[in-house]
Amino acid sequence: MNELLFETIEIVGTAIKNKQLSPVELTKMTLKQIYEHEPKLNAFITVMEEEALAQAKQLETEMMNNHDRGPLHGIPIAVKDILQTKGVKTTCGSKIFDSWIPDHDATAVQKLREAGAIIIGKSNLHEFAMGATTENPHYGSTKNPWNVKKIPGGSSGGSAVATVAGMAFGAVGSDTAGSIRLPAAFCGTVGFKPTYGLVSRSGCLPFSWSLDHVGPMTRTVEDAAIMLEVMKGHDPKDRVSVKRDDPVFFEEPLRDLKGVRLGFYEPYMFAGIDTDVKQVIVRAFSQLESLGAEIIPIVLPGIDKALDALKAIAQSEVVSVHETFLKKYGHLYGDDLKYRFEFGSEVSATAYLCAQRRRDQFVRETIKQMKEQGIDALVGPTNVQPPFEIGTMVPSMAISNMFTLGKTPLANILGFPALSVPCGFTSENLPVGLQLIGKPFSDQRVLQIGDCYEKSVKWVKALKENLHYIQQ
Repeated sequence: MNELLFETIEIVGTAIKNKQLSPVELTKMTLKQIYEHEPKLNAFITVMEEEALAQAKQLETEMMNNHDRGPLHGIPIAVKDILQTKGVKTTCGSKIFDSWIPDHDATAVQKLREAGAIIIGKSNLHEFAMGATTENPHYGSTKNPWNVKKIPGGSSGGSAVATVAGMAFGAVGSDTAGSIRLPAAFCGTVGFKPTYGLVSRSGCLPFSWSLDHVGPMTRTVEDAAIMLEVMKGHDPKDRVSVKRDDPVFFEEPLRDLKGVRLGFYEPYMFAGIDTDVKQVIVRAFSQLESLGAEIIPIVLPGIDKALDALKAIAQSEVVSVHETFLKKYGHLYGDDLKYRFEFGSEVSATAYLCAQRRRDQFVRETIKQMKEQGIDALVGPTNVQPPFEIGTMVPSMAISNMFTLGKTPLANILGFPALSVPCGFTSENLPVGLQLIGKPFSDQRVLQIGDCYEKSVKWVKALKENLHYIQQ
């Protein structure tokens, strides 16, 4: 095992900058790790060996000529296979797109390339990003590295597994109801869903244009900030892309959390929580308080109706996205997606518009409460249940999985920035995630709070000490 593959972007990037490590050498080590563990974990649909090595050679030459593109220069990154990659197959986890080769990159991918990131491969996902398990009937199920019998979460399961298993130093995911944060929690990575509109979704096949986000998955919060700083920015090709340039990377970390106020709505956050998971979260709360944070009760009236609205919005919009494909390729979809389409096709136009109105009302009320009470972020578990075994899901669970496994959908109906940071293990050595949800465009603040917590519990060290689970 090469422990360098489990270091952070910041550490490895510094080594490349100081010419102690070459991009070619790092890429070859990463590819070796992929080929050694990929048969067991199935984190990738396409490994881009030829393209990655060509990128690495170019970036190595640039570095030798003192042309440094920044902290991502020469760093292998995985991309969820729902984002377009120029000249490389982009399947969206479906047989319908099995031979599709885009002629341009998704905006987020383009930005990463320009910043010097090496795209190492296209990571596996739940078909069309429409599920919480990454059990893909066409490309095989991705396995949780901590227990290969368990799901890794979804839909960005391959991105999470690649990151935690040393097959990439970070990854790009998409998040419609928790598809970045749930697999991050299940696999022991950091996952960040930015404020709606902060990162362009151009070149990412939509699930729900009202709810979709693109964001980073990394080993540390600081690494997430490094990736997000590159990925964010206005893009006229995405109609909801915001014209803001708020910095998200922070050079000065918080030394403590004195003055930080975290809102906790127990009736929602602890509803349906596993006893083992709850113990881990309660310990995380105690750690936050020991750092100086104040956790105060908050009420979120209308949350149940808002979450029902999310289901109506997402499932009706996805039917619209796939309407043409369904007519021609309906037989090529997995059974769980067919169940979703049946649900979505029954949502009337009136019900859809009512759902959007309920959402707007809930967003306004939540912002008002957070501002009035001086709350920096909402806090709670990312996942409330441990991952279940692969092969036990039935199609009728498809829509409810994300809601029963975790508390991630709340941040999507709000559109607020949300971070999942690892906070411990269950008694079965399965990771648990702590979630922070900030106010709109407080992405940097959320990342700073998460970074302070993460460093206080030394998660990266704990991950390395438990690597034997990944290597089995």
